[in-house]
Amino acid sequence: MKPEHHCDCVILGGGPAGLTAAIYAARAKLSAVILESNITGGLVNSTYSVENFPSYPSIHGMELMRRMRAHVDGLGVPVEEVCAVERLDLAGKVKTAETDEAVYRAPAVILATGRKPVALETPTECDQVHHCAICDGAPYAGKRVLVAGGGNSAFDESLYLLSLGVAHVTLIEVMPRFFAAAAAQEALFASGKAQGHTETRLVDLEVTGDRLTAALLENTATGETWREPVDGVFAFLGQIPNNALFAEQIELTKAGYIPAAVDMATSLPGVFAAGDIVDKPFRQITTAVADGTVAALSAERFLRGR
Repeated sequence: MKPEHHCDCVILGGGPAGLTAAIYAARAKLSAVILESNITGGLVNSTYSVENFPSYPSIHGMELMRRMRAHVDGLGVPVEEVCAVERLDLAGKVKTAETDEAVYRAPAVILATGRKPVALETPTECDQVHHCAICDGAPYAGKRVLVAGGGNSAFDESLYLLSLGVAHVTLIEVMPRFFAAAAAQEALFASGKAQGHTETRLVDLEVTGDRLTAALLENTATGETWREPVDGVFAFLGQIPNNALFAEQIELTKAGYIPAAVDMATSLPGVFAAGDIVDKPFRQITTAVADGTVAALSAERFLRGR
């Protein structure tokens, strides 16, 4: 038998939204627990420089999340990391989240599961395909890499890779133009160590033994194909919502996001949403923090009303 834990609120997700929800829940004298499938911090951990969070003109994403986590720990909120939720039941007055080690029951749940990177799909798979330059970029110092994606993340991560000593970056975008901020584009291409190709897609990977040796590319406008020697690939193709645990239980948009009300309430009583999983026009650290605040305060009001 797995041990059971009863509390006021279970928070699924330990990114900025979930961590903020925990802070406000604790200050409202609610007993809460964070269940995080990976490590706390979410996608912010992979952000090299955060320059739009109030009070920090510039801070490493992982450092910002470390400080936020320390705040949560200081309030005594339990955090379960690398925690696989095997079953989630949001129906009824008491909700249940069962992990591989325990069962958590609470009358309120905050869904802050965020998003995950879109996977790079190629016929050939290899271990040298990554989605985080901060996590995996260091071993490529002095080597050549391919970056797939033309948005701000792709350009920012490419600049970070160059700062680690990567010898050359080949950046590809399937659309006719890049979408990153002009300043980021100028900075990358002014380095003299990067080349960009629009209307270009990755056809396959060339692997010798267990090592990546080249990327096979195609110009979608002309049909031209070529072999680009690279030692690693970093994909920044956007994100999709992490909704597998509750996709069949609550209302979602066609894109898979939660259409939360202004108080972050979902279609089920006692279930609230926060952060990037919410259907909204802007997804920033500050908007996630705001969502977490509202979700926790709304959960406290809901519980008080019971």
